[in-house]
Amino acid sequence: MSKEKAYKILAIQEGVSNSQAKSMIDRGLAYVGNKKVMIARGELDAKTIFRVQKVEKIKPIFENDEIIVVDKPAFINSDELERQFKPAVLLHRLDRETSGVLMLVKDEEFRQKAIKEFKKDNVYKEYIAWVEGIISEPVEVDKPILTQKKNNKAYSNVSGKGKPARTEFFPDLVSANKTKIKCIIHHGRTHQIRTHLRYIDHPIIGDEQYGGRRAKRVMLHAYKVRLLGMEFVAPEPKVFVDFQ
Repeated sequence: MSKEKAYKILAIQEGVSNSQAKSMIDRGLAYVGNKKVMIARGELDAKTIFRVQKVEKIKPIFENDEIIVVDKPAFINSDELERQFKPAVLLHRLDRETSGVLMLVKDEEFRQKAIKEFKKDNVYKEYIAWVEGIISEPVEVDKPILTQKKNNKAYSNVSGKGKPARTEFFPDLVSANKTKIKCIIHHGRTHQIRTHLRYIDHPIIGDEQYGGRRAKRVMLHAYKVRLLGMEFVAPEPKVFVDFQ
């Protein structure tokens, strides 16, 4: 049985460059059977057939002279959108596998005004998540979060040395041993929802970094944002509706 690096086999199968194939694997888009391929340079049987998950299109939500708001698909880095919508710059970020409302600003004066609103916790941020286990009543987690970076990767945990962070969780739907919840976030630390849900032993499904089971993606979606009198909504993705 001859072996070859995963990204090289994928590049030939999909008719793309080696770097594009690497990117597909790094984003978590390449599967063999139902198993996500995690290491681009890992060696596989040269006859391996991959299944590649397609990335949804970026959907515009709102645009004026000051701001561009889009519904970011899962598997796209926020920085890629900044490159795509130049000269607009990101006002905030979403993790790669998190979908939903993402805002970029065109006007520096508006950006400064918006940043002040974020700092004062005047921005309403509502997410939808599917989590492990059953949450039957609202839960509030008010625990400081400390974020550390290792190998260019952020990792957060609840720590007395961290910055203030408060998240409210409201159950919406229970199905088997999982719950769809609404999350309202205050402060907005790195990986705040993911960290607080792991802390209460209800990690997000698909969030293997924080203790969730393997799934097609991290089941977290930025559903609604209110900022400076404007409200933006990104409809719940089909994968969330079908997940029951």
